[in-house]
Amino acid sequence: MNVPTILSNRKLSNWILRIKEASSNRKFHEVISHYLELKIAGAQPIDDSLFPPILKALPYVSPKYGRSVHACLIKRGFESFTSIGNSIMSFYVKCGDLDTAVSVFNSTKSRDSVSWNILIHGFLDHGALVEGLWQFTSARVAGFEPNISTLVLLIQACRNRRAKLEVLQLHAYLIQSGLWAISSIQNSLLCMYADDDMECARNMFDEMREKDAISWSVMIGGYVQRLEVQTGLQMFKEMVSNPAIEPDGVTMVTVLKACAYSVNIDMGRLVHGDLIRRGLDNDLFVKNSLIDMYSNCYDTDSAFNVFNEMSRKNNVSWNSMLSGLVLNKNYSEALSLICSMQKEGTEADEVTLVNILQTCKYFAHPYQCKAVHCVIIRWGCESNELLLSSLIDAYAKCNLIELAWEVFVGMRRRDVVVWSTMIAGFAHCGMPDKAIMVFQEMNEATEIPNAVTIINLLEVCSVSAELMRSKWAHGVAIRRGLDAEVVVGTAIVVMYSKCGEIDASRKAFNQIPQKNIVTWSAMIAAYGRNGLACEALALFNEMKLHDVKPNALTIVSVLAACSHCGLVEEGLAYFKSMVVDHGLEPVSEHYSCVVDLLARAGNLDSAMELIKMMPESSKAGASVWGALLSACRNYGNTKLGKGAVSCVLDLGPTNSAGYLLASSMYAADGLWGDAARMRLLAKKRGARAVAGYSLICR
Repeated sequence: MNVPTILSNRKLSNWILRIKEASSNRKFHEVISHYLELKIAGAQPIDDSLFPPILKALPYVSPKYGRSVHACLIKRGFESFTSIGNSIMSFYVKCGDLDTAVSVFNSTKSRDSVSWNILIHGFLDHGALVEGLWQFTSARVAGFEPNISTLVLLIQACRNRRAKLEVLQLHAYLIQSGLWAISSIQNSLLCMYADDDMECARNMFDEMREKDAISWSVMIGGYVQRLEVQTGLQMFKEMVSNPAIEPDGVTMVTVLKACAYSVNIDMGRLVHGDLIRRGLDNDLFVKNSLIDMYSNCYDTDSAFNVFNEMSRKNNVSWNSMLSGLVLNKNYSEALSLICSMQKEGTEADEVTLVNILQTCKYFAHPYQCKAVHCVIIRWGCESNELLLSSLIDAYAKCNLIELAWEVFVGMRRRDVVVWSTMIAGFAHCGMPDKAIMVFQEMNEATEIPNAVTIINLLEVCSVSAELMRSKWAHGVAIRRGLDAEVVVGTAIVVMYSKCGEIDASRKAFNQIPQKNIVTWSAMIAAYGRNGLACEALALFNEMKLHDVKPNALTIVSVLAACSHCGLVEEGLAYFKSMVVDHGLEPVSEHYSCVVDLLARAGNLDSAMELIKMMPESSKAGASVWGALLSACRNYGNTKLGKGAVSCVLDLGPTNSAGYLLASSMYAADGLWGDAARMRLLAKKRGARAVAGYSLICR
C-alpha cells in the first residue's frame, strides 16, 4: 500500500469537506479560496459533487473565473453529468448570460426537471416573460413538470406584465393538472386577479376550500386599493370571526388604511385594541399606520400618543406625525415637531420638505420658503414635481408670485398638478389674466386638465367676477365632462354667485346629480352673499327635508346670510339651535358671524360681551375683531375700536385690511395723527393692499 497516496486522499477529502461546509454557510470567498488551494496542490478530484458548490460561489466572488472552471469541467468530461450541467446553467443565469445558459441547456444530453426549472426561472427573473412562457410550454411537451416555485414565479411574472391572457391559459393548465388546489398557487392567482378584476378574484376566493390568512389579506387589500372600503372592512370582520385564521401585521395595516380612507375612527380604535391583544402593536410599520389612521380621522391627540410611545422611530414615523399635524391644521405643533426632529438628529427627506412648505405657507414665512428652496437645490431635488409644486404653492401664498413663476418656468417637465398649482397661485394673488394665460398654455402643451384644474379655473373667474369669462369656464368644464362631478358643480355654483348671477347659480345647483353637504352650504351662502336671506333660510329647511344633516360649514353659511341681511333675531336663534338641535359646538367662524351680525345692527356692546364669553378653544381671531372694528368705524365708536385695533394688528400683522380699517376709523373721528401712524405701521410691516379695479372700465 502506498502511504503517501492515502494521506493525499485524506487531505483531498478534508478540502472537499471544507468547501461543502463553507458553501452551506454561504461563505463563498472561503469556497473559492479552498478550491484555489486545491488547484495549487495539483490535486485532481474525481468527486463530481465538489463542483456545484464552487459554481454556486463564483457569481458572488469572481464571475469571470467561471468560464475557466467551465472549460476545465469540459476537458475532464464532467459536463455530461446532469448535476454539473445544471450548476453551469445556474452560474450563467445568475451572471445574466442567458444565451450561454441556453447553449449549455441545449448541449446537455440528460435533462431533468431541475434543468427546465433553472432555465424558466432565469428568463422570468430577468423579465423575459415571453421566453420564460415558451420554455414552460417546451418543458410540458418534453414531459417535464415545473415545480411549485416555478409555477408561482410564472404567475408573478404574468401579474407584473399584466399578461391576463397568458395567466388564464396557465390557470387552465393548473386546473387540468390538479395543481391549482395548492395553497401557494391559489394565493398567487388570487393576487393576480385582485390587481385587475375584483369580481374574478371574489369568484375564485369563494371557490377555494382552504383559505389562509394570505388569502383573506389579498381580498381585503384588493378592495381597499379600489376604495371599496366598506366591503374590505366587512371581509375583515368575517376573517376575524373564524378562530382558525390569525391576521398578521400586513392585514392589520391594510385594515388601518381602510379606516383612514373612510374616516372610521371607531373601527380604527377596535383594530388598535386587537393589535395590542395579539401583540402586534410594537411593529414599526404598524405604529406608523396607526399614526396615519388617527391623523386622517382628525384625532391628533391619539396619533401623538402612539408617536410618543414608540421606542424606535424612523423617517416615516416623523413624517407621518408631521403630515397628520399639517392635515389637521395644527401648524404651531408642526413647527415644534420639526425642531424636535432636528434635535433628535433625524434627517429630513423630500416628504419632510413638503410638510415644512405647507407650514410656511400657513404662517406666510417667505424667508423659510426661500431656505427650503435652497435645500431643494442643494439636494438636487429639482426633478421632484410634487416638491416643486408645493414650493410654487408656498411662494404664491406668501405673495411671492414672481418666485413661484420662476420655479414654474424653470421646470423641465410639468404634470397636471404643477399647472393647476400655478393657476391657483395667480388666482390667489388677484391676477386672473395671468391665470387664464397659464391655462391656455396648458392646453397648447396638450396637458389634459383634471377636476382640480377646472376648480382652480373657476376660482379664477370668481376672483375676476366677470360673467362672460365665467360662462367660458363653465363651458370648459362641460366639454371635459367634469361639470357633473359634485366638487366641480359646487365650484360653478360659487363662481356664478360671486358674479351676482344667482339664477345661474341655482340652475347649476339643480343640475348636480349627487349633492353633498358642501354643495347645499355653497348655495345657501350664495343666496346670503346676494342679499337673499329668505331664500337662504328656505333652502336650509329644504336641505333638512332631504335628510341632509347640516355641519359647521352650513351653519356658517346661514349665519352669514342673516348677517348680510340684518336678520338679528333669526341669526341668534340659528346660533342657539346649532347646539340644541344639531349637536354642533360653535367654533371661531360661528362667533365671527354672530359678532358681525350684532355689530352691523349697531349692538356693539352685545358683540363685545359675546367676544368675552368665547371659550378658550374658540379664541377670538382676526376675523372676529375685524368684524367689531369695521362696525366701530361705521358707528363712530373710536373708544371701543381702539381695543379692537390692537387685537386685529397682533393677530394679522401682514394683513392690510386691519390697518386700513383702523386708519379710516381714526380719520372719521378727526384723529389724523393716529390715521397716519396706522399707514406708516402698515408700510413698515410690509402689509400691502391689493389694488382694486373696475369691471366697467375694462
